[in-house]
Amino acid sequence: MEYPKDYFIVKAKENGVSVIGLTRGRDTRFHHSEKLDKGEVMLAQFTESTSAVKIRGKAEIMTPFGRISTEE
Repeated sequence: MEYPKDYFIVKAKENGVSVIGLTRGRDTRFHHSEKLDKGEVMLAQFTESTSAVKIRGKAEIMTPFGRISTEE
């Protein structure tokens, strides 16, 4: 399956998975966070203000570059 290049998908494999957006610019800061429960899926996009995402907890991340699991 091919995904749009600026989107990624996070699927929680346990309750309480955190998805945290980090800002662009001189100082990197947290600007948004979400909590996902087991089985929930979040479709997200990198934007002018979001340069990175931190994920805490067991999850599967799907990107145009492939899939990765935080369990590995």
